Amino acid sequence: MPAARLCNALSDAELNEQHYGDATYMTKQELFAAYPEDAENRRLRKHLWVPPGDGGESLAGGVLRRAGTFLATLPAIASTAAAGAVVAVTHHTAILALRALLERRPVTELVDEARRRKTPNAAVLLYRLRDERFEIADVAEPEC
Repeated sequence: MPAARLCNALSDAELNEQHYGDATYMTKQELFAAYPEDAENRRLRKHLWVPPGDGGESLAGGVLRRAGTFLATLPAIASTAAAGAVVAVTHHTAILALRALLERRPVTELVDEARRRKTPNAAVLLYRLRDERFEIADVAEPEC
């Protein structure tokens, strides 16, 4: 007997990780060595910093805009999903952008929070829609 299908899988480029331009695949140490003039700006204004080279985008600009575009599609996606549930899997900066929009918090606040305690790999953030606002309902983190 075939397994029951729980959801339709979609791929949405709006949830791609931040585009790092010429800094793609560099570690922080490599980035600061290759572009020392950007090091202080990157440390102090991470949300506004635009990576060097073609296609680089800031968290507060490109990533936040793409997250907003994704969220605008949620009602249509949820209307076709079982029980209206949507699962989004993405990367750190896209998660910060999604959280800023869902929780109606400034991205700077979330960047500061992430500096103190980064969202763990494979964490699950559960949001519920109540009174036309998303509320964080639960967080599950891996035990490792």
